[in-house]
Amino acid sequence: MQLLKDKFGRVHDYIRISVTDRCNLRCVYCMPEEGLTFLPHEKVLSKDEIVSFMELMVKFGIKKVRITGGEPLLRTDIVEIVRGLGAIPEIEDISITTNAMYLAKKAEALKEAGLTRVNISLDSLHADRFKAITRGGRLQKVLDGIQKAEEVGLFPIKLNVVLIKGQNDDEITDFLRFTKDKDINIRFIEYMPIGHAGTSWKEKYLPLDTIFEACNEAGYEYEPVDSIRGNGPSENFRIKGAKGTFGVIHPVSSHFCDSCNRLRLTADGYIKACLYWDEEMNIRPFIQDPVKLMQLVQKAIDNKPENHEMALKLQDEVQSNKPTWRRMSQIGG
Repeated sequence: MQLLKDKFGRVHDYIRISVTDRCNLRCVYCMPEEGLTFLPHEKVLSKDEIVSFMELMVKFGIKKVRITGGEPLLRTDIVEIVRGLGAIPEIEDISITTNAMYLAKKAEALKEAGLTRVNISLDSLHADRFKAITRGGRLQKVLDGIQKAEEVGLFPIKLNVVLIKGQNDDEITDFLRFTKDKDINIRFIEYMPIGHAGTSWKEKYLPLDTIFEACNEAGYEYEPVDSIRGNGPSENFRIKGAKGTFGVIHPVSSHFCDSCNRLRLTADGYIKACLYWDEEMNIRPFIQDPVKLMQLVQKAIDNKPENHEMALKLQDEVQSNKPTWRRMSQIGG
């Protein structure tokens, strides 16, 4: 098998597929509140195009898929997309990242279709604050989605918490306490200068050392834990006696580019080899032309940088504060 390897020796076996750029929320770090334009439906990859693309990609070593958006559960055919991917025997793991507003209704069907596990965005445990950060989200719907995911066996359940200075950094202990009674993995993620967030990220960024300071102040003893399924870049820990775990993902202050194994496919059919790199290849016209398609995929991988510039921006070593041109919801979280 010919593997998808870049010039730095990194083998790519994981892809994130965005199935829509639309979302029912407007999280402050992801999308502006208004003035948005979205892809017309005919510009969005169809279920058949996604499945055909993956039937080829598995022949080159891709074996893990994460479905993203926008909000992927807005796709009326999301269960059929999962079922189509689940029918490809080489795919070992199918996960989804969601805001969980519709998860309680769809979790069982998704599990039956072949979904393995779920990542849920949850940036506050206080209903009013959650509504403010998401600009309209209902916390109880997310909690109901988490419960349903537990009931149908979508494990491990991971909760993604973007740490925002002055908005939810006083809830760190609350999130840590959440792991004591629930077998979940809470992952604290640094605020990243991408798309819409690039205009204000310096004011909202907090280093993740803050998490360990909160642990110490609360008197929590914690220790590293072994890799969690689908672990990726998260460094994981467990508070003594807790059922669940917590992790930190620090793409800005301490990047993990040297072990990056992932590609991204946008909802309109562009391959991106790096989240924070503008270069992308339009593969949609060639989904039925496997030779040309794989040439473009390999070209994207060949051009992949050794690392991104986010840490440099943090240190003011890059003068321009111009964010990457796509919003996070357009790339796929």
